[in-house]
Amino acid sequence: MTVTADLAISLDGFVAGTDVTVDKPGGDGAEALFEWIHELASWRERQGMSGGEENRDSELMREWFDATGAVVMGRTMYDTGEDFWGDNPPFRTPVFVLTHRPRPTLVKEGGTTFTFVTDGIHDALDRATAAAGDRNVDIAGGAGTVRQYLAAGLIDELQLHVVPALLGEGLRLFENLGPGRRDLEPLSVEATPLATHLKYRFVRD
Repeated sequence: MTVTADLAISLDGFVAGTDVTVDKPGGDGAEALFEWIHELASWRERQGMSGGEENRDSELMREWFDATGAVVMGRTMYDTGEDFWGDNPPFRTPVFVLTHRPRPTLVKEGGTTFTFVTDGIHDALDRATAAAGDRNVDIAGGAGTVRQYLAAGLIDELQLHVVPALLGEGLRLFENLGPGRRDLEPLSVEATPLATHLKYRFVRD
């Protein structure tokens, strides 16, 4: 089992724009981070739609879906995505939502369940690990949630889809991680017209 984080990111290091709200899940100016995903065949399949582009970007997205057995996300990501995902969310695995506001587990169509965890990042990861079996656990976001897991040294592999756009402001991924150098081993680099896909493994002592 591998703990992953798989994120679209701007060339200047932002994973969301400013003013993230339920109506604007990516925040102001962040359309470029996600537009390329929405037309991929693999993404459309997970949304219950047909068609879309079959290309290397779509293959990489499908590989992520197939390898992921459980997901951890923050409450803001859940709140901003709940209406968009609807009754048949694209995860099709157990999802564990970090929150300070308890809520009963939600069972959705297609195999997705949302369990709301109030005991912190380690408890959420333990539950996700147990649910994932021999598949990966993905720390899906938002930025603050991924940062907590990065700071705690709990992420094994990081895949960044670098979009050719400069946002200028927004939510940065790599800040407030605390002191200490973190070394990563490059696993793959793939460039397409839509994004440059970088995959790294964290080097452990």
